Amino acid sequence: MNTAPGPIRAVPTNIITGFLGVGKTSAILNLLKHKPEDERWAVLVNEFGEIGVDGSLFEGQHERDQDVFIREVPGGCMCCASGLPMQIALNQLLARAQPDRLLVEPTGLGHPIEVLQVLSADHYRDVLTLQKTLTLVDARKLADPRYTQHETFNQQISIADIVIGNKRDLYQPGDEERLTEYTRIHVSAETPTVLTEHGIIDIDLLHGATRSLRTGETHHHAHKPAERLSEAPIPDCGYLKAHNRGEGYESIGWRFSPEKSFNHDKLLAFLKGIDADRVKAVFITDSGVFGYNATSDALTETPLEDCPESRIEIIGAGLSDSLETELMSCLSDR
Repeated sequence: MNTAPGPIRAVPTNIITGFLGVGKTSAILNLLKHKPEDERWAVLVNEFGEIGVDGSLFEGQHERDQDVFIREVPGGCMCCASGLPMQIALNQLLARAQPDRLLVEPTGLGHPIEVLQVLSADHYRDVLTLQKTLTLVDARKLADPRYTQHETFNQQISIADIVIGNKRDLYQPGDEERLTEYTRIHVSAETPTVLTEHGIIDIDLLHGATRSLRTGETHHHAHKPAERLSEAPIPDCGYLKAHNRGEGYESIGWRFSPEKSFNHDKLLAFLKGIDADRVKAVFITDSGVFGYNATSDALTETPLEDCPESRIEIIGAGLSDSLETELMSCLSDR
């Protein structure tokens, strides 16, 4: 175990990837629950939206004395701009955490091959030891061309050392076989497929070296530089709004000053009615502090120990123009 600051060497590092709503956050939270007590773990999490919610969700469920350290890179794929946002965040996280293991979660709309290349660059050759890349897949989506024809979806599968078929409890007959065949075609017949529910992954799957990086041309995707809206001062109106587009999706997010509180019942009704591919949020309400995680399957509500402010990020295609009005109507002083 790393017990004192000093040179950081050979930190076992795993990429946990997968498309929107497949359960990456739940999987990492489950892995953190089974972290060896004498180890310090770090999580570098990337979000497509500008606001940044995952850090609050992780930290709200893990006290700081549990040796879990979180760093966010919001605002699109963290590998863009030659990986500079990712390198800055990673360097800061490693220096602060001195971790025994690093988990990297690219956004569901990110480019994991480029993330893998940043992590394997000369600068990190002695610092990090790349271990298994786990790609989560919802096998039901393999019948939907919006997924199977999406470059990012297929890139995520192509780099997998292990394909995790999550949400098995919701599969229909033929889904498991379709996942096995898709993995065989897009990765290799030797790539194992593991089925699970609710993002529960055996911690032993993290161990072992990743396959060698593929050679060839890297396609860098252009994103506008992140404006650090996740850390910007909130204006006098009491909230800040951010918008992002890319990869055929858009995100809308809001941050609220800590003085703003929400009516719990109104908020829950609002969240249940959102038509989107992904919703993540942390809210200060008149009934306590809660984290929210929504996909097309379900909305989950988790009590949190605390959060510094309310935040929400909504991702989808063709989001409703009325979302802001509906959200503001949930404030307790309305």
